[in-house]
Amino acid sequence: MGVTTHNNNSLVETSRFINETGLKERFGKLIIQWEVILVLMFLFEIILFSNISPYFLDYFNLMNATFTFMEKAILALPMIFVIMSGDIDISVAAIIALCSFSMGYAAAAGVGAAGLVVTGLAVGTAAGAFNGFFITRFGMPAIAVTLASSSLFRGVSQAVLEDQAYTKYPDAFAYFGQGYVGDSVIPFELLLFVILATVMGYILHKTTYGRKLYAIGNSESAARFSGVRVNRIRMMNFMLNGLFAGISAVLLTSRIGSTRPNIALGFELEAITLVVLGGVSISGGKGNIFGVVLAVFFIGYLKFGMGLMMLSAKVMIITTGLLLIIAVLLPGVLDTIKGRRKLARQQME
Repeated sequence: MGVTTHNNNSLVETSRFINETGLKERFGKLIIQWEVILVLMFLFEIILFSNISPYFLDYFNLMNATFTFMEKAILALPMIFVIMSGDIDISVAAIIALCSFSMGYAAAAGVGAAGLVVTGLAVGTAAGAFNGFFITRFGMPAIAVTLASSSLFRGVSQAVLEDQAYTKYPDAFAYFGQGYVGDSVIPFELLLFVILATVMGYILHKTTYGRKLYAIGNSESAARFSGVRVNRIRMMNFMLNGLFAGISAVLLTSRIGSTRPNIALGFELEAITLVVLGGVSISGGKGNIFGVVLAVFFIGYLKFGMGLMMLSAKVMIITTGLLLIIAVLLPGVLDTIKGRRKLARQQME
């Protein structure tokens, strides 16, 4: 009888130890996930700025603040696909300039709001196809092609406009970048971003196209041997990038109501920052849409909060740069921690 009781107690203690160990292990895995770290940073940001300024958590202010970063957020969505497959595109800001110039030229010729939207999207898609053609057809490095095309695309508007600007757009065109959904205070840009993020997230995580992106990013040669048409996927990525640059051009031109050669200057670096900060590996093959969406709102509201504190644009740029460095370095640190934990478990077994 005593022996049975002793055995039962031992079993209970062993079961409790296993449960506690499993709980600690699961918590350890969770806490070193990049998305979890982003959530914690975002919560800290909200607590910090809400204590510094009573205007930060105002619903109307939070909604209006999205106007300042939605165009960059939309640029980041297809950039996930490009970087995921091991490429890079630094021409997206110049594509915006080209699209905006095309819309301004069309508006000056009397084209209506709907025609301007079609013009912007068509020019953006064509510019993306231009990049994709030289990259996939001739095997040229993406960074070289997009660097050259960046100068070409922005050079067109600079050559024609010089120090002039297109400022006459139809009244209806203003809605895309300045309008709200119905009688609410939800910006049209924000709603559009949510829809596009949902669609792109579904493609990335629920379709064969998304699985092919991961395969290409992890090993392009292995993906080719397994039957993936790598160049077709890469071409589609750059066309999507151009299309979304066209969408951003429509929103940005509509919001500011003018076209100048320096429009969207620096947007490409901010879009890449959002993608990398969102956990997408700069070498490809790793990442998800949720992390990038988190990064969008984290960076966007970080700048909004710093603006309420009257901090200069230089401080914002330095802060964003530091975050990018952390985003590039930290995944490697986390992988090292995961590797050591795995090795420790194997040694215990």
